[in-house]
Amino acid sequence: MAPLILFPTVPMEPPAVKGITVILRAGSDNQGFSLLELLLVLLLLGLSSLIVLPTIDNGLREREVRRSALGLAAVARELRSRAVYEGIPQRLVLNVVDHSYRVARDREVHLPSDVKFSQVEGGETLERSVRQFIFFPNGSSLGGEIGLSGGRNATSYSVRLEPLSGKVNVIRGDKS
Repeated sequence: MAPLILFPTVPMEPPAVKGITVILRAGSDNQGFSLLELLLVLLLLGLSSLIVLPTIDNGLREREVRRSALGLAAVARELRSRAVYEGIPQRLVLNVVDHSYRVARDREVHLPSDVKFSQVEGGETLERSVRQFIFFPNGSSLGGEIGLSGGRNATSYSVRLEPLSGKVNVIRGDKS
């Protein structure tokens, strides 16, 4: 059983009453807000929404770009793993004009309407606007860098494909 520890306490007196407190019933005051006060509050709400709404829009656009870059990186990692596991080279095909990519022959993924390929380096050029990145069974790839952007004043992201190791990195860029 735990030992009982007692602390000596001193009885305290309640504070002395120094004034008279008047409590009014709720709603007994018939005065309301003046029209000027209401207009001032509405003006402040309007001004604050003008400041906040563009910031929210930029944040949503940046989130879409980030999500698209992470999705593309996940697909690249899956293709590398599939190439190593199955022993068959896997292809990631980018269509720069349509802002889409195709994973092997399985499915085509379109980027959200605000997200665009800002730059595509490396890989292999199939047509003027189509690039492919091949992941080999030994874990390597053709390598390159795929840039994604959300338009003006949006943060860009780059997906880097290391050629020898096949490692896939997502790097946040500057605002374009």
